[in-house]
Amino acid sequence: MHGYDKHAYEPFAVTVDLAVLTLRANALHVLLVERGQEPFAGRWALPGGFVLPDESAETAARRELAEETGLDVASGVPGLHLEQLRTYSEPGRDPRMRVVSVAFAALLPNAPEPHGGGDAAQARWLPYGGLGPLAFDHDRILADAHDRVGAKFEYTCLATAFCPPEFTLGELQQVYETVWGTTLDRPNFRRKVLATPGFVEPVPGAARLTGGRGKPAALYRAGTATALHPPLLRPSREGRPA
Repeated sequence: MHGYDKHAYEPFAVTVDLAVLTLRANALHVLLVERGQEPFAGRWALPGGFVLPDESAETAARRELAEETGLDVASGVPGLHLEQLRTYSEPGRDPRMRVVSVAFAALLPNAPEPHGGGDAAQARWLPYGGLGPLAFDHDRILADAHDRVGAKFEYTCLATAFCPPEFTLGELQQVYETVWGTTLDRPNFRRKVLATPGFVEPVPGAARLTGGRGKPAALYRAGTATALHPPLLRPSREGRPA
């Protein structure tokens, strides 16, 4: 193009980072890889890598996830949907050169075991929080992803995917408490769930003992709704303007 000099601008790289969360043993876990190369060799990091010249960020995200963890979106990982989170472009976030990262987030039910590959020494599901500092600015990316998936629980029926096919409202509440990291008022939660059209539907005549002294708890299954109207807001967001 006339008058345009591409050499007038400092070159920089584009990477992708993936914050994939799941529930294991009633605790929130995040998919991490151990870096096998410098910088930050031996430190835990989010899966990711450089975008190649002939691919989009979305394509690079799927490729890096498969290479570093063995979770291949193209081959089918049930329930895995990568959602673009945001772009991280602060200077100095990578000691090698100027790097802009496009981050993706996902919350995955029934997560399979990963295995390391590429430049990752190993890949593991590790408990969210208390991991020590991650490589690069991945702590910030992970915190943003946690907030994003928490918001999805407010407006979608995603939580039922982490319950058995037939579940009690107590089990559903435990999923919310695990993802949101807070304790919910049981009667208030039950009232809101049952007042939301299509969220859950009762299983006629079914009940389950839950370990207490009371009567068996009624069982429910996922309803037909895909969005929650009204939303089921986190306690910290209740009362705020929409």
